[in-house]
Amino acid sequence: MTTTLDVLVAGAGPAGTTLAIDLLRRGLAVRIVDKAPHSFEGSRAKGIQPRTLEVFDDLGVLDDVLAGSSDYPRLGIHLGPVTVPWRMFRNRDRTAEVPYPNTRLIPQYRTDAVLHDRLERLGGKVEYGRELAGFTQDATTVTATVLGDDGPERITARYLVGADGGASAVRKNLGLGFLGETRDGDRMLIVDAVTTGLSGARWHVWPGVQGRFVGACPLPHTDLFQWMIRLSPDEDPPDGEDAITQRIRAHTRDRRIAVRDIRWRSVFRPNIRLAEAYRRGRVFLAGDAAHVHTPAGAQGLNTGIQDAYNLGWKLGQVLAGADPRLLDSYEAERLPIAAGVLGLSTKKYEGLAKLDPSSLRRGKDEQQLSLTYHGGPLAPTEADRTKTLQVGDRAPDAELPGSRLFGTFRGPHFTLVAYGPQAAAASDELDWPAAGAPLRRNTVDGQGFRRGYGIEGDTLLLVRPDGYLGHIATHDFLASTRAAVRALTPEETR
Repeated sequence: MTTTLDVLVAGAGPAGTTLAIDLLRRGLAVRIVDKAPHSFEGSRAKGIQPRTLEVFDDLGVLDDVLAGSSDYPRLGIHLGPVTVPWRMFRNRDRTAEVPYPNTRLIPQYRTDAVLHDRLERLGGKVEYGRELAGFTQDATTVTATVLGDDGPERITARYLVGADGGASAVRKNLGLGFLGETRDGDRMLIVDAVTTGLSGARWHVWPGVQGRFVGACPLPHTDLFQWMIRLSPDEDPPDGEDAITQRIRAHTRDRRIAVRDIRWRSVFRPNIRLAEAYRRGRVFLAGDAAHVHTPAGAQGLNTGIQDAYNLGWKLGQVLAGADPRLLDSYEAERLPIAAGVLGLSTKKYEGLAKLDPSSLRRGKDEQQLSLTYHGGPLAPTEADRTKTLQVGDRAPDAELPGSRLFGTFRGPHFTLVAYGPQAAAASDELDWPAAGAPLRRNTVDGQGFRRGYGIEGDTLLLVRPDGYLGHIATHDFLASTRAAVRALTPEETR
């Protein structure tokens, strides 16, 4: 007898693993396969933005990510004998609304390891060496053929999610266009290597003619640097310790620098592409399978993780009996975000060649705290709002007596936050389905919450499992909240 999974995830990078973690903690039957023989070994995507740190807090991996990362070092821009210090990030103090205000530097292989460890603690495991060869779908299931050392296996699942990178087999099988460009004439050699003759207290940059810079970023808690060498159009990428060392010395004019023990090497070509759709039937795309970016601004990995975080709770709700149209909101909410991020990272990358100061700086746009789903299918513009927040905004943290609001949000549930006696009465009276994500009800008070949420009077707020505001009621509390809940939950009530 064939067992039908709830979800098959193809691709065990940050996006795919985040999705599998979120689905497993909802009690769903999940498998995650990856065609690679083992986990990724390079530093590639190394910046974790504040909004992603909040996601990691909810998923139970934040402490390990913070322990394995560091704040970004200052830049040292080498101009002949002169080194100009430059701060990419202005380190911010945590506030009541933003508990993790600074971007963290961590090599991708360490992020992957933290996520895979969390996956295993939830009872899951990445199946390496398992390549998705094809699939078919009908009205109720997807049947995938997966190749491994023991031959082909047919896996039947209610949904398939392709988080299998820029060359996604899932996207190609669906026949979806990947719109944009690949800049074949603009290549960069990326190398992780032990480095001598260079201070680990700086992210070093040596500008060059026509933007052919060389950069070296120290990787935290290691003796490795990630080297970035922008190649000339007709240049063969150097290979091996001696050739790479000579290439670095030729550019930097510093014969003290040497690399050894190369851990990872890749030639990068800027891909700037966006899938024409994120879904066909019961098959979805997430992460690099849906959008690829330049590395500037540390956006790609973070956007992919938040794709998964947006999709996970919606899959869980529909599998529990919610209206399948809820899944249409995934593309409607996430595709415009990716389009905006593509524009941001491309502008930053093109400015690097000119050493444009605005391209070297990182600020609010990159942190992804202000991304919103305003006007989307789950965030109508005519809904109630507070002085500072609308439906579709990120729900800020806030200080509560003896705790923080994010502690209340943590977990796979919805959260109902009531301020004032009328809102509290409506919260108590609201029915909630037994199936799907549960509801946690909270009545709050205090100036900190009022200030952070722009509260002027009685207010009832429904916070989605991904930390965005699903409904705001400042009047007609019970009826309006019931109407919003119907679109998000199964029909059965208790």
